[in-house]
Amino acid sequence: MKIALVDNGSLEPAAHAGLRAAAAAIAGQVQASVEAVSWKHSDRIPSHALSGGPAWALAPWIRDQVAAGEGEFVFIPFFISPQGAIGSSLRRDIDVLRAEVGEFAYSFADGLTVDALAAIAADRVREASAAAGLRRPPVLVVDHGGPSRASADVRNQVAEAARVRLEGAASRLSAASMESPDGPGFGFNRPLLAEALASPGFDSGDVLISPLFLSPGRHAGPGGDLAVIARGAEARAPGLRCHFTGLVGTHPLAIDCLASSLTRALNVGAHP
Repeated sequence: MKIALVDNGSLEPAAHAGLRAAAAAIAGQVQASVEAVSWKHSDRIPSHALSGGPAWALAPWIRDQVAAGEGEFVFIPFFISPQGAIGSSLRRDIDVLRAEVGEFAYSFADGLTVDALAAIAADRVREASAAAGLRRPPVLVVDHGGPSRASADVRNQVAEAARVRLEGAASRLSAASMESPDGPGFGFNRPLLAEALASPGFDSGDVLISPLFLSPGRHAGPGGDLAVIARGAEARAPGLRCHFTGLVGTHPLAIDCLASSLTRALNVGAHP
């Protein structure tokens, strides 16, 4: 059996370093080998830009493993919402690979629960508030957005649970999507981050943005999409100052929860 911690993929070497560190931390807890595998892009990063080990892309990794005789896999989603469109697309891609390379069994360890996500988000808000010297800032919990109502429901549930946990530590807390497909059918993604940052209560002063299921690199890195949207909002509202919390997936509690989830999955066994 092969176990892989799988993220959405990024062209940022730092994202792969974080993925490998998380895989090693989970492996240490479950006493089993856990490989760091990116769903996309990792095969496009020059090897000299990586440190701490190779970065595998999911498709060639599975092909190599099956060719070597492996027939059973357990995947741990990292910075991927199992309920979201990205999680569904990942499953479809794995099924396509099964048809291509031959049958193999696979299962997914559960992602993080709403309670765990809310606890981590609340802790990240407290950390960022203390570091920036903020007192009861307004907070926006932000996910990627997409064509999945289930993913938006999880985001909203996490935001509400975090709001309860942060009572007295945040002046207000709301949820937003970084982006969304066009059309009224995707109204469940509203408000978008840019819209939320233009609304009363978030359009002036210090605002904390808490990324949910956004990985380092393209989306949540210093030059990522999230920062670009926030800096654009600051340019339109000169009194606005956006701050960012640490990521959910790299929190120690996230590692603990993912390790526990993997243990349960290994006890149950892999299923097609």
